[in-house]
Amino acid sequence: MKASDLNVMTLHELNKELVELLHKQFVLRMQMSTQQITNTKLLKATRKDIARIKTVITIKKMHHDK
Repeated sequence: MKASDLNVMTLHELNKELVELLHKQFVLRMQMSTQQITNTKLLKATRKDIARIKTVITIKKMHHDK
């Protein structure tokens, strides 16, 4: 997911996407702990996507408050 894609989304859409990614991260962590995951890169990519969304949400909230 690219930051340019996230910039056009509303705060509500970003929060919805964040919840979905947090759930995905939970599932991946459970698969990792039970050694069911085959592609460990997915966990890292999901974590980075979560950080990217949180950054965009923070920026949008800062611009909204001004």
